[in-house]
Parts: sequence; C-alpha cells; structure tokens
Amino acid sequence: MTTAPADAALSLDLPSESATLGLAARLARLSKAGDVIALRGELGSGKTSFARGFIRACGRGDEEVPSPTFTLVEIYEFPEGAPAVCHFDLYRLGKSEDVYELGFEEALGGAILLIEWPERLGPLLPRERLDVELAAGASPTRRRARLRGSPAWTRRLASLASP
Repeated sequence: MTTAPADAALSLDLPSESATLGLAARLARLSKAGDVIALRGELGSGKTSFARGFIRACGRGDEEVPSPTFTLVEIYEFPEGAPAVCHFDLYRLGKSEDVYELGFEEALGGAILLIEWPERLGPLLPRERLDVELAAGASPTRRRARLRGSPAWTRRLASLASP
C-alpha cells in the first residue's frame, strides 16, 4: 500500500529485502549530484542494506559495499560523469563538527550523500534533503519505509507513488 499526501511524504510496505533494494534502486535513478538522503531507523532496520542497493544501482551492480561504521565514510566513484556517492555512517561521530574532517563540505558540492544516523549532525544536516525512515515489519525481512522530502523532492516522490 502506498500513500502520497500533499506534504511530499510517502509510506511504503516493503515485504522483503529485495523490495527494500528495489526502492533503493528507484531512488538512485531519481537522484542527482548534490542530493542528500538521510537514512533513519534503529539498529538493524535496513539502513546499510538500503545504502548497498542504492550504490550498486549507481554502479555496475557488483560493487563491494562495506558498512562505513568504523571508517565513517566510504566514497564510490563511477565512470562516465555520474556523480560520486558518499556513504556516511555517523553512529560513532564524536560531535557534529567532526563531520568536516570527513570531507562533508566537499561532498555536498557534487556528490550524492547517503547519511546513516543523520541526527548526529544536528543543525549541520542540510534542510534540502530526502529523509528515508526504515522500521522493522512483522517478519524479519519485512520493512516499513517512510519517505519525506524537501520541495526539491516533491515531484520525484510523486513518481514513486504512481503505479
């Protein structure tokens, strides 16, 4: 079931991991340089799996995509002028300003940013963004996704809601 209220929000039931990866791939096709996608959810809610599906959809499909839990950021560059994807995992970030040491400002200038634990940025989190909140569903592989976008995402989210 899909809903798309006028405030650019979208709720999706994802019955399997492949459905979660499919959503990530669709969002990858809609994304462009400078986009910020904030991945929210509890530990184990599927944020890293979503990021893996997104990154593979941007590339060849066989990229090794480790969780950046310890490195805090992984950068993926693709051929033919496609924007880089910077995958930030800020779970272990000491204070929000520490993100600047990770190349955050530079990434905002021309990459697509996937940010796990975006709340760690506090006021540094860009207002223009797509929030993707993932929550566990009724079974181990089932997820619930809630997408809420800034005005730049309104039309793109509407295209996801269309059959």
